[in-house]
This record gives sequence, C-alpha cells and structure tokens, in this order.
Amino acid sequence: MKKILLIACVAVATMMASCSKEGANLTKSGLNPADFSYVTDGDTTALYTLTNKNGMEVCVTNFGARIVSIMVPDKQGKMTDVVLGYDSIGKYINNQSDFGAAIGRYANRINKGQITVEGKKIQLPINNYGHCLHGGPKGWQYKVYKANQINDHTLQLTLNSPDGDQNFPGNVKAIVTYKLTDDNTIDIKYEATTDKETVINMTNHSYFNLNGDPTIPVTNDTLFVNAKAFTPVDSTFMTTGQIASVYDTPFDFITKPMTIGARIDSDNQQLKNGHGYDHNWVLNTAGDISRIAARVVSPITGIVLEVCTDQPGIQIYTGNFLDGTQVGKKGIKYGHRTAICLETQVYPDSPNKKGRPGWPNAYLKPGEKYTHETLFHFSVEK
Repeated sequence: MKKILLIACVAVATMMASCSKEGANLTKSGLNPADFSYVTDGDTTALYTLTNKNGMEVCVTNFGARIVSIMVPDKQGKMTDVVLGYDSIGKYINNQSDFGAAIGRYANRINKGQITVEGKKIQLPINNYGHCLHGGPKGWQYKVYKANQINDHTLQLTLNSPDGDQNFPGNVKAIVTYKLTDDNTIDIKYEATTDKETVINMTNHSYFNLNGDPTIPVTNDTLFVNAKAFTPVDSTFMTTGQIASVYDTPFDFITKPMTIGARIDSDNQQLKNGHGYDHNWVLNTAGDISRIAARVVSPITGIVLEVCTDQPGIQIYTGNFLDGTQVGKKGIKYGHRTAICLETQVYPDSPNKKGRPGWPNAYLKPGEKYTHETLFHFSVEK
C-alpha cells in the first residue's frame, strides 16, 4: 500500500512540475526565464525582456550581455525569431560560442596575441590560428555583467574588468546599453574607461537568420555593404595590413546588392582564406550613424535588417564554421552558413597597425572614454 502511495505521489509531483513548466511566463520566443537563473562564480545570471509598442521583443541575458532572441514581424505579420542562440544559461556556459554576445576587450583578432602599450610588449592568450580572438578564451562574452533594467525597453549592463584580465592592462569599466525603440530598432551603446592605457574594441556578435527558420542558409538573402574597400586576410584569418578595393571582386556589395551566396564559393583566394566571407569592410559612412552601413533582406520572410554605426568597419561573417554540432533553441541544429554576423568595430589588429594611413586608433588612455553606437533596424520589404 505504501509503495502504491509513493508511486502516486511521485506521479502527482511530476505532473505538477510539468504543468508549472507549461504554465510558466514564457517569452514570445518561447524562452523560460527560469532556465536562465543561475549562480556562476558568485554572480547571478538572469533573462531580461525588452518590448515596444509594436509588440517587438528582445531577450537578453547578462551572461556575456548576450542577445538571446529577437522577435520581429515578417511580411505576413507573423512574429519571427531572427537570431541564433540557446534556450538555457547552462548551454551558454558549457558551449564555447559567441552567439549574441557583447565582445571585449578586443573584438576580432590581434596578430600573434601581441600588443605594445607605452613601449612595453604584452603577450595575450592565443586562441585562434595563432592569434588572440575576441579578447581571448575568457573574454567578456563569458563574464557576468551587472544588470539594471531601467524600463520596459532599456537595459544597462556593466562589467568591471580588472587589470591583467586575459593579460590586458588597466582596470576597465565597460557599459553596454540596449534600448528597443518604437520604430523597431535595437540601439546599442558601448562605453569604457580605464586607469591605464589599454586597447578597446567592442561589438555585438549576434548570428542573424532572417528566414524564420534557422535550418535555411542565409545564402539567398540579399546583402548591401556601404564600402568601397575591405581588409584582406591571410590563411590564418589575420589582416595583411592592406586596404583593397572591392570593385571587380566578390566583395563588391555596393555597386549592386547581391545575394550572399552568389559568389561565396568562387575561385578567389580571399574567399578561400576566409572559408567564405569572414572579412572586415572599410565603411564609407565616415562615422555618420544616420547612414546605412549594411542591409540584409530575406526573400522568404521579407524581413529587412539595416545596420547603422559610428564605427569605421564592419566584420561580416557568414557562418562558415557552423556544422550542425551546435544545437540551439527548440533543438534546432545550426548548419553551414545558416547565419550572418554584422560586427561593427575598428579594424582587426588595429593596435599593431597604429600610424598606418587609413587605420583607426584602438588605444584608450586614462581620462578618455571609449564610445560606440550601433543600430539594428528591422522592417519589412514593401
């Protein structure tokens, strides 16, 4: 009798837990905020939701200041999630990925992980083809930011990075602010200050798929890039120091918008070096955030993403290394070229190109403030 009663109690408890899960306050993208509540190294993670008057929704976790989901309407008015990511904090912690992250201290690559600050050579961690990528293996995308949700559409995230963090000099205070506006724009503002000279280059590393189905590659999407030049790379993805014209190359998306896949597999050494597009374009926008830097359109959903920025460059990566081993939201395997990243920033390895004509400054000194603003504006093609 006791055994029967125990089985019955377990069954009821299981049913109640299941009902509780089903009845949870899920986001529009189907995320359960409870699945993002965790304590790691003494810091608490959570999921934060931003909304606007149009019903658009952006979900962000303070682990790496990551955008987890973006729900926007397609041409039929159906709300559609347009970024890759995971549905629990455990998957972000246990999988090395940059999905949706605020990257720092230095987005992109630093040659051989070496920088010179105040005449002193500093060796940073090596974590990608002999170089330091995205701040090293424990960059800011793996740190817990302090979150302050100001209102329904604004979230401020703060990180204090100590002197020597991944061997970068200086105590740095970094702030990332996400604001969802009523014209369906995600306005991202970055700030950073330091007490010692250091290098700073922050960006957002969202993997966009505007098709409404992350199993469909982005190669049929149409791309415009407002750039007459790009920075070529060698076989280790490191910039060569050259600034080259895009004209008469597969990197020309300014003369006429083209589908991403139209020339991605053509016989071009730069495409071979990058395994597709994984390059920095030199923007024509001259820091004017009112000018479009890049535009992507899905022929399936009609969803349009326009990127505006005050930064001089944009790294465009077409998910060349996605291979189905990453299992994301709703159990979907993220396959080859099922996303495009649009990382606004200074150029890769700029600290080691200091003083070269056309290359931006990436150094930050005490008393100065690093600022960066990028807009991701969503609409539907008319």
